[in-house]
Amino acid sequence: MIEAMQLNFSNRDKIIDFAQGHITLTWRDGYLEGAYVNTLEGVIYATYGDYIIKGVDGEFYPCKPSVFEKTYELVEDIF
Repeated sequence: MIEAMQLNFSNRDKIIDFAQGHITLTWRDGYLEGAYVNTLEGVIYATYGDYIIKGVDGEFYPCKPSVFEKTYELVEDIF
């Protein structure tokens, strides 16, 4: 079981808290564009709409929506 949040404008404050300092949001012309995510493999850029996943060992990494939706199913909405 994993925890994840989709990167979007409406949860920008929650995702910063969720990622516990492992994420830096990027903005363009006042709009959320994406985020740099500190992963075990280094920094990976996530674009708007990607999921930020917290792995079983507390690590974070981005995942494209198409892959996420094929791989995971919602167990409980905790946010």
